[in-house]
Amino acid sequence: MIKITDTVKHLIIINVLMFIGTMTVGDGRLFYDLFAMHFPASDAFKPWQVVTHMFMHGGFTHLLFNMFALWMFGSPVEQRLGRNKFLFLYFSAGLGAVLFQLAGYYWDYFPALKSLLESGLSTEAINDIINFNILDGQQYTGQLLQEQLATYMADHNISSNVINQSVFQSLFETNVLINNSTMVGASGCIMGVLAAFGMMNPNAELMMLFLPIPIKAKYFIPGIILLDVISAFTGQSFFSPSNTAYLAHVGGAIIGFVIMWYWRKTQFNKNRWDR
Repeated sequence: MIKITDTVKHLIIINVLMFIGTMTVGDGRLFYDLFAMHFPASDAFKPWQVVTHMFMHGGFTHLLFNMFALWMFGSPVEQRLGRNKFLFLYFSAGLGAVLFQLAGYYWDYFPALKSLLESGLSTEAINDIINFNILDGQQYTGQLLQEQLATYMADHNISSNVINQSVFQSLFETNVLINNSTMVGASGCIMGVLAAFGMMNPNAELMMLFLPIPIKAKYFIPGIILLDVISAFTGQSFFSPSNTAYLAHVGGAIIGFVIMWYWRKTQFNKNRWDR
């Protein structure tokens, strides 16, 4: 059985405590509002969320699988790297995951913003409207947007001629993007750790819980990353829920690989992980 290392144990404890807090404090919303990673254009965004979202999870199963992976792959990686390098790898992968996922969101956001500005709406008005709460239960509804938009336009003397069907549709889609882009989870960090494990143990045999066929890490891990890339660009989910931040997985894995490659190849011996 794999012996859990100190840093991995502490990370798991923090994740579990954050999950308990999420479930028990503030009717299940307080922690999510404060510590999940909201889109930067959202009124709910706070700078600390760039880090705190790595300790948040969307449900017990999400937490369970991530902590299981952290124990299984994180402990042997920390044993090789030591605490400081392991933490650097872990959080760098998490930050890389955020950057990759935000890049995907901004790919959709910037063209929409450009179109809305060309319609004659001010930046302030656009920011206000795309932050309207138009969530009815589990669904975002155009009716709620229409009702709030009518009141807002009257209060701010905005001509109804500005909001045609195309502009309304763009406002609705951008609102959904802003409010449905919240990120939680340690998956990006763990993908970086998984990449590190694969580089250290390329011939280790791994297998999925529902596919008990041993596959060497040097094939298994790139295969998982490739599936995430396909899912990110097609929306087709293979093993994960449909709301998974696939680009975050890819970003974490790439950053993990780059860091390990540098530590292995650098000419400065103090930076080598395999010295």
